[in-house]
Amino acid sequence: MSIIEFILNNKEYLEDFITRSTYNSNAIEGSTLTYAETYAILYNDNSFKIEGKEPREIYEAINHKKALELVFSNLQNNEDFDERFIKKLNETINQDIKDTEGYRKIQVFIRGSEHIPPEPEKIPNLMTYYIYNYNNDKQDIFSKVAKYHIEFEKIHPFEDGNGRTGRLLINYELIKNNISPIVIAKEDRVKYFELLKNNDIDGFSKFIKDLSNNETERIKKFGNV
Repeated sequence: MSIIEFILNNKEYLEDFITRSTYNSNAIEGSTLTYAETYAILYNDNSFKIEGKEPREIYEAINHKKALELVFSNLQNNEDFDERFIKKLNETINQDIKDTEGYRKIQVFIRGSEHIPPEPEKIPNLMTYYIYNYNNDKQDIFSKVAKYHIEFEKIHPFEDGNGRTGRLLINYELIKNNISPIVIAKEDRVKYFELLKNNDIDGFSKFIKDLSNNETERIKKFGNV
């Protein structure tokens, strides 16, 4: 059984992975939802009350789940990795929050980073090259994922949700290659940002591989792949 088949056919692991992915990816970006609150929002756990949270944080949780489901659907249907898919992923992430469509039309800046993303008029060409190079790169899968995640975050093609979108693309490529997905924990936020800032492809590649191996061990507890 392939990784994607296991994920979609094992309800317990599916809920576990989606909740952990959503909780941690949003927490990396500053969400204050707890793990329990995230699960309650995603799976309609009415026994758990959520109070004092911003509507944005609730939408972020719901949207991240929908975006993950879009990743799974794309993989299941063997659809192309193209600009349409990446744009749709980001639109899903931002639904009911910013309702952005397509690439950004404004200059953006990354909080806490010295890097200034390229001007908006350069984005279409940069992303055309990005997609072409991505689809034709045959290097080691972990090095590839690390390289293109760093590049994606440097381009910062969208007005908002670039980090979440980029981390979803990591798991798209891993699962596509029948490799266990990863969850970057909020506790590793500083390490993760340092790897990006330093363009450390080798270090990031090892980080991703270690996380994937950890996820493989977790998957074994839910059943056989």
